[in-house]
Amino acid sequence: MKKEQIFIKNVNKCFSSGEPDELYALDLTNLSIIKGEFFCILGLSGCGKTTLLNIMAGFERPTNGKVLIEGKEVLGPNHKYVTIFQESGLFSWRTVLDNVRFGLEIDGIEHERSIEIAMKYIRLVGLEGFETKYSNELSGGMKQRVALARALAVDPEIIFMDEPFSALDTLTRINMQEEVKRIWKETGKTIIFVTHDIDEAIYLGDKIAVMTPRPGKINTIFNVILGETRNKLDKEFLEIKKQIYKELGLSL
Repeated sequence: MKKEQIFIKNVNKCFSSGEPDELYALDLTNLSIIKGEFFCILGLSGCGKTTLLNIMAGFERPTNGKVLIEGKEVLGPNHKYVTIFQESGLFSWRTVLDNVRFGLEIDGIEHERSIEIAMKYIRLVGLEGFETKYSNELSGGMKQRVALARALAVDPEIIFMDEPFSALDTLTRINMQEEVKRIWKETGKTIIFVTHDIDEAIYLGDKIAVMTPRPGKINTIFNVILGETRNKLDKEFLEIKKQIYKELGLSL
């Protein structure tokens, strides 16, 4: 039996504006995520996807309800899980190697050992030969590869990804989707991936939680049973896409 790793129970989030009508970004969200899953959270802009991710990652506290990871309530950020944002967040004064080593330095890993670990993940993301480059010498896709290597280097149990490819051009985005899927298969990490791109969610996810517009609420979770090789033009792929469009009230 697969182990439940993340459990979200009756979470809501209210951003008080001082007005009589309070603004709810999330409303009664319930969710279970299994260890090792690639779990996508999909919805239109402004539906609360990032708010939900930030609550899971410990950057924000819910107004009500709670999030449990490995049976323990999330009360703040934890070194056992990391977040990759839309912007790579690389330090411009550090090389690729030193950016990837950053978390290892914080953890007190010995210098030579940190280089060894960092190089392992630089190779994994396909950037061997670029370890002495600075961020201004890298493309957008390469920066996100460095961010992914930096996240993997500290051996997290969970990787949260908040629309990490949204700023990339179409071809680079497709390439990065291939890369993150390959790396997920090789590492077996739990990945929680926020996106507003329906094709991206179906291509990557084991499961897709579809959120309603604000106040965000998860009405439907789609199990994606398409195998490891997925073709965006296959009948089965297009059928799931059609169902998601219908769930969101959109037309193809």
